Parts: sequence; C-alpha cells; structure tokens
Amino acid sequence: MGGWRPLKRRDFIRKLRALGFDGPYSGTRHQFMVLGQHRQTIPTNSEYSVPQIRMLLRQVESILGHPVSLRNGIRCRAAVNAPPRRAEV
Repeated sequence: MGGWRPLKRRDFIRKLRALGFDGPYSGTRHQFMVLGQHRQTIPTNSEYSVPQIRMLLRQVESILGHPVSLRNGIRCRAAVNAPPRRAEV
C-alpha cells in the first residue's frame, strides 16, 4: 500500500460528488460543495498538498460521521467496526 500523494482539485471534487456532495458552487472567496445543510469549502489551488488533503478529509469525515478513504471511496461501516482478520497460514 502506497503512501499519501498530492491530489488534483478536479479529482477531489469528483470524489466528493461520489460521496453525495453537490456543487461546486461559487462563494465569496472559495467555491464550496453542499451535503444537506453542511458546506465544505474547496480551496482554489489546482493541486492539494498532503497536509491539505488530510485536513480536508477530516472535515469531510466530520460531515459524514464515518471514516472515508480517498482511494476506495467510502469505507463500509461494518468493515470499520469489524474485528481484525486473522492471517491465514
């Protein structure tokens, strides 16, 4: 499994749409995406650094209420709460 890498803004928006967000809509300084009554600000730079991705991901997880993986989309809640698998020999 690879480490974190920078992410293009377009890809981040595409992944948020897959999670159910609508937008992006124009705001005063930044664009934003909406999920219900929650609003997620989308920074304007064309590529997001790893620390910026982690910050945005924490914000999205607090809106959704469960962990999210950018690589695989939404992690299943059952998989998050399930006990770890035993390694087969």
